Amino acid sequence: MTSSKPRIYPPLYQRLYSVWYRHMRVYTKNLFSNGLPPFLEPIIFLAGVGLGLGKYITESMEGLRYIEFLGMGLMVTTAMFTSAFECSFGTFVRLEFQKVYDGMLAAPVTVNNLIIGEMIWAGTKGLFFSFSVLCILSAFGIVSLPRGLLAPLVGFITAVMFSSLSLLVTSFVKNINHFNFYFTGFISPMFFFSGVVFPVSNLPPYVRPVAEFVPLTHAVRLVRAVCTGGYRGHLLLDVLYIAAFTVVVGWFAIKRLRKRLVS
Repeated sequence: MTSSKPRIYPPLYQRLYSVWYRHMRVYTKNLFSNGLPPFLEPIIFLAGVGLGLGKYITESMEGLRYIEFLGMGLMVTTAMFTSAFECSFGTFVRLEFQKVYDGMLAAPVTVNNLIIGEMIWAGTKGLFFSFSVLCILSAFGIVSLPRGLLAPLVGFITAVMFSSLSLLVTSFVKNINHFNFYFTGFISPMFFFSGVVFPVSNLPPYVRPVAEFVPLTHAVRLVRAVCTGGYRGHLLLDVLYIAAFTVVVGWFAIKRLRKRLVS
């Protein structure tokens, strides 16, 4: 009778890197078609709304010109949308249609490594697209450098946060069309009620607690503080919210997806 040998795993960083590297190689094979649309969307929105509507908004918003107020918020919303699409539609396609994860789990990679690697990859995309928006904003003098160079890091943690939420949603979805409820009912409304287009303080008093509950509000507040240097003590609460949200929601996402991947 032969005893089965225990499975030997590479170091943790190598396992996470292998997941990240696989997604990076696939994504960069069609870098132009994959990367250009998410790069252009916030720029078109900034030009259409910021430059057009901004001419009629003369009063400052939180001490900023409207084009500055809007542009800084777009650096994290592009990270949010990129991450949400990657870890909802992208993850679902890899899981149900391409069966990519079956092959990856045959390698010395655990389910936890696989899902955390997905989150790191989504964070990388969020960092890249936040940096792309920053380049445009700095070129037009909307955000000053080098202070704004920390903004892509906020984009990274924002993308990781929304990757955990999107993976949790994906763990419940059985039909790819059901993601429309997630984007139409939650992601898109959050764009308008999290202080991106207008200050949260302008909302009715009974709506403000809801705005403080949703995750994008804290990321928007943090990126504006980074870009303006307006650091305040309450920003620590925003950082703690993002960290706690990512850990708690990510834990539930891993727990549920583990059952689905090994079934």
